[in-house]
Amino acid sequence: MVAMMSQADALAIENAEVGAKPSHAFGVDPWRRERYSLRQSRYEALAQDVSDLAAAAARSGKRLNVLDVGCSSGVSLRYLEAKPYFLNMTISGADLEEKRVYRRDLYRDFFIGDLMGGYPQIPSDLYDVVICEQVLEHLSDLSVAIATLDRVLRPGGWLIIGVPIFAPPFPTLRRHLVPVLDRITRRKRPRGHLQAFSMMSFLREMERYSTLKLVKVRGLRIISGGILRPLENYCWWWKFNRWLGEKVPALCIEIQAIMEKPGDAA
Repeated sequence: MVAMMSQADALAIENAEVGAKPSHAFGVDPWRRERYSLRQSRYEALAQDVSDLAAAAARSGKRLNVLDVGCSSGVSLRYLEAKPYFLNMTISGADLEEKRVYRRDLYRDFFIGDLMGGYPQIPSDLYDVVICEQVLEHLSDLSVAIATLDRVLRPGGWLIIGVPIFAPPFPTLRRHLVPVLDRITRRKRPRGHLQAFSMMSFLREMERYSTLKLVKVRGLRIISGGILRPLENYCWWWKFNRWLGEKVPALCIEIQAIMEKPGDAA
């Protein structure tokens, strides 16, 4: 297994080497001005993982084949592009539509479709790494979606998947109370989040619909924004939150699970 945080301390040097903008989150993301935005730290974490895997592939004389499911405007790509082994990655994207995608020229393939529809146009056992960040909570049904993430991974491949979570019993309360409140208040605008996970309920869903084996879970933030937002300009605050998220992921606002598909990579 590749070390997941092996180059995190070199972040400032890496960003300087690629001409990063200090006013952007992690030097690359214009959507958040805090230098170490905790909300965007999910992308920095997954990009470092993928870069480490690309480095291992390079040592074996191979390229890393990556699929970003639910890539939206290409946020993950911004972070991947800033990493030292980006040139040893082949990136493909998938989403409901292709609209204002960052650096469209960097994607080898771009698949249009609904994850709940299974993306039949994507071949099975194709990708070394699949990213699925902040997607599952928006889906009404998880069975085909999770099975698809499993299907498109090569044996021995890695899934990096992130979702927002709540500490128990809030997921249960949210599932049952929110629909009642919406009916009472006659809410017309549909809610973006259709799923409410705790860490354990999310992992149960992954186990239920896939063959993937859990490698690790990390939490990314417990408290972010508000009066503490200025602290997100300091590296020590980001590192402290990463450390805390490793220790008590179930108490965080969001998690990332790193999962592996059984079998030997080709």
